[in-house]
Amino acid sequence: MKTRFIAAGAALLALLTSVLAMTQNAQAATGLHVSGTRILEANGNQFIMRGTSHAHTWYPSQTSSFANIKSLGANTVRVVLSGGRWTANTASDVANVISLCKQNRLICVLENHDTTGYGEQSGAYTLDQAVDYWVGLKSVLTGQENYVVINIGNEPYGNNNPSAWTNATKSAISRMRAAGFQHLLMVDAPNWGQDWQFVMRDNASSVLDSDPQKNTVFSIHMYGVFDTAAEVTGYLQAFQNAGLPLVIGEFGNMHSDGDPDEDTIMSQAQSRGIGYLGWSWSGNGGGVEYLDQVTNFNVDQLTSWGQRLFNGANGIRPTAREATIYSGQPPVSPSPSPSASPSASPTRSPSASPSPSPTGGARGCSATYTVSNQWGGGFQGEVTVRAGSSAISGWTVTWTYADGQAITQVWNATVSSSGSSVTARNVSYNGALGAGASTSFGFLGSWNGTNAVPAVSCTAS
Repeated sequence: MKTRFIAAGAALLALLTSVLAMTQNAQAATGLHVSGTRILEANGNQFIMRGTSHAHTWYPSQTSSFANIKSLGANTVRVVLSGGRWTANTASDVANVISLCKQNRLICVLENHDTTGYGEQSGAYTLDQAVDYWVGLKSVLTGQENYVVINIGNEPYGNNNPSAWTNATKSAISRMRAAGFQHLLMVDAPNWGQDWQFVMRDNASSVLDSDPQKNTVFSIHMYGVFDTAAEVTGYLQAFQNAGLPLVIGEFGNMHSDGDPDEDTIMSQAQSRGIGYLGWSWSGNGGGVEYLDQVTNFNVDQLTSWGQRLFNGANGIRPTAREATIYSGQPPVSPSPSPSASPSASPTRSPSASPSPSPTGGARGCSATYTVSNQWGGGFQGEVTVRAGSSAISGWTVTWTYADGQAITQVWNATVSSSGSSVTARNVSYNGALGAGASTSFGFLGSWNGTNAVPAVSCTAS
């Protein structure tokens, strides 16, 4: 009897310890995490990914790429890893990758490439096998939650049986959390990442709900499926309507399956506050060498795609903000945007009308109106609001259309119209701006005949 009581007491103590540990884990301070549609750092500052992918698993000696990617303004690098489909990246190698990211003040998105095209491509791994790899790396990943996002598996289903993606992804997330991972998790769409059958879009809510930490961001890859402004805008809007976090985890300016609309992809990402990661730094083969952003890993030899991505309109250099974990300070406003690369289509060249700059130390703001895309009868616009020399707590932008334009849809602002006069006000999360800081809101509109850029004015509170 005494032995039984001792055993029962030990079992009860073990149970209480387990419950306490689970409670502590659930309440543990997070690093990067999602809140609604946004990714936040642990201090609550919004973090918007701007960067590229680097094929580290195939080019492990190209470690200078991290510094070179940072030198062009990126705040994030997505690092290709393998758990065995190709030469496996060991724990010590991954630890070094994380160190390189941190040395160069980059957020590190680590992705397992083994799952690419599962069900359609021979040799592809399951998401379950990808989780096995991450569990094997747990010792070097724990404690890096401020710096590392775990992209569980790249393009984990091809076009065969993509409906299986939902349960497989839920299971992968559940296993990651059961193993103790506190990181922000990223999950790629099926259909080779492009989700043309909308499996991810239509099941994202239930997938996020299956994460006990509600800390999963969805990743769409935009290539030939997204070759029109309407397709790009519609997909991004669906996630914002649902209040779900999304990043554009890969995209290019050309592809074998069609011509991606990179201008709309980048402008929509910027106006909506969505992260994007171009594919890829260098070393592409198999007929997609045109996706190299630099030639032979040489940062001084940008390709036309590299020029577009890093230096063009809505590109990395003019829009990226470094993660505040590296400075402890709010991000500073970027330098003026370089002119767009020659690859930008002339019919989509932005035109802007800046409002007068504020003067003195009083609260003030300026606004710039841009037509970022235009088609027959419709257009996409973006307004960037910048605080003056003092911090502001709110802003209001007004303009009057002269040519009968009308706004039909808006994001990241509250807009009202009275005849041709338009008033746009900040929403709850983007009204407070530090001195010199900026934010953007976007909209869709209709036009007939001409679509002249109106003069805009900005008042701050």
